[in-house]
Amino acid sequence: MDEPRPAAPPSRLDARELALLAAGACALALAMTWPLALRLGSDVGKDLGDPLLQAWQVAWIGHALLHAPLDLWQANVYWPERDTLAFSDALVGYAPAALAAQAGPVAALAVYNLLVLFSYALAFAGAFLLARELGAGRPGAAVAGAAFAYAPWKLTQNGHLHVLSSGGIPLALFLLVRGYRRRSPATVLAGFAVASWQVTLGFTLGLQLLYLLLVLGAGLALVALARRRLPRPGRRTAAATGAGLALLVLSAAFMARPYLRVLSEHPEARRTVEQVESFSPPLRGYLAAPEQSWLWGDATHRARAPLAAPDEMSLFPGLAIGLLALAGLASGAYPRRLRVGLAAGALVCAVLALGLRDASGLERFLTPYRLLYDLAPGWDGVRTPGRLTVLTSLALALLAGAGAALLARRAGRAGPALAALALFAILAEGLGPLAHPRVPRPPEAVRREAAPHLHLPTEADLTYTYWTTAGFPPTVNGAGGFDPEPYIRLRAQVAGFPDARSVAALRQLGVRTVLFHPDRAAGSSWPDVAARPVAGLPLERAVVDGVVVFRLRPAEGAG
Repeated sequence: MDEPRPAAPPSRLDARELALLAAGACALALAMTWPLALRLGSDVGKDLGDPLLQAWQVAWIGHALLHAPLDLWQANVYWPERDTLAFSDALVGYAPAALAAQAGPVAALAVYNLLVLFSYALAFAGAFLLARELGAGRPGAAVAGAAFAYAPWKLTQNGHLHVLSSGGIPLALFLLVRGYRRRSPATVLAGFAVASWQVTLGFTLGLQLLYLLLVLGAGLALVALARRRLPRPGRRTAAATGAGLALLVLSAAFMARPYLRVLSEHPEARRTVEQVESFSPPLRGYLAAPEQSWLWGDATHRARAPLAAPDEMSLFPGLAIGLLALAGLASGAYPRRLRVGLAAGALVCAVLALGLRDASGLERFLTPYRLLYDLAPGWDGVRTPGRLTVLTSLALALLAGAGAALLARRAGRAGPALAALALFAILAEGLGPLAHPRVPRPPEAVRREAAPHLHLPTEADLTYTYWTTAGFPPTVNGAGGFDPEPYIRLRAQVAGFPDARSVAALRQLGVRTVLFHPDRAAGSSWPDVAARPVAGLPLERAVVDGVVVFRLRPAEGAG
């Protein structure tokens, strides 16, 4: 049953409220990721995997912008392949921060960690502003911000900055809703600008936002046609819409071009049905909280244990968020159609996030995500359907904000205390603790030895990729969403290094230095490289700062 009292129109946002929001969002991000802020230049959140890749990525973007902006996509890893920045989701939108990150390995880590904090703060602020604009009021908006930024499932994504960087989605929607309501061309244009910026942070979330805007636009057009009353925006608002759409299309095209080139040159980069299925969560994933969850990790162990990829399949949305979202369905804070739309959107995205199953015939469509994979441009390049939970989480967060507004209104004077209790419950569910392992510093040989480099053993390619922030030397190793076939073949060719076959292949390619790291050799494919004989080979061996360095003499006509 609807709350009988009609909702008041959204209050006007003033500079004081925006300043308090920014300060509160930053303070909350610091608290929820503590003590990461104390170790910005030495540690990373979660693990020593993808965070190292993304720290390098941000740093490379800054390096390229300063030294060769036209070669932005021609990164220094996976040498001599082309467009290697597009081998994974590129965080181009963080270019201003990247200018500081390129200064060296410590700067790369510090900027990366600051961006993690920023992404949490922006997610909270964006959802707060959107819920506030829709009518949730300050307490409800605070609950919505916390529910979107700190839902339990996000704990598994602390190593994926491109997934944490979701705040542009609600912020763009807030600006667009506000702009069209108030017929403010500047605000409308700002909304499209934020949406364009979100797209430049990678297609993991950019693709979701583009399709969301398309669906919302089509839905509004159908409603207007059904009512036979087309909206008549002013000329300036219509012009701002046209300019904003053009900016969005240009941003999407700018990001898509290198990825299309990569798909053309590297068919192995395409996501097969089998690959997508291996990352498609079962229904039980919605009952599985991440193992990092302080409150729910142990309690949901039985649901999480059978999952093939727990980090991508643990999609528990939060009990407090779910209960508040149910209450939000009966709240008068939002119009009924909006509440129904949010509930339907959450359900559709939750079903799509279950991914697909490898089946033939009509059975393939028992999981609707298959329609996206087969028919919708861009979705066949997505490996992890569970990340659609970002949109599910946003819809639930907005409903939870409406639910908190309903409870606060009915509680009278106790309303603020009840809203604070709801906020505390959500934050308790989203609490880590956040692991923050120390990152190994690059050896001096990375900066000093002649490039191109090859690092052995290749099992530590993520670390070597980060180490190249020490000067960005061309490096055969790399890390990304896939390994190119030439690199896979080369690893097979150098399995016996140093021997005549491997040395000849490396010299012909143009590699100048092989750096062998004994501390990483145990259990690898190259356990005894340092002890192998080199007599008669066109190279010299030395030990520099604990690294065994093999300096190859260039071959005539080497690539």
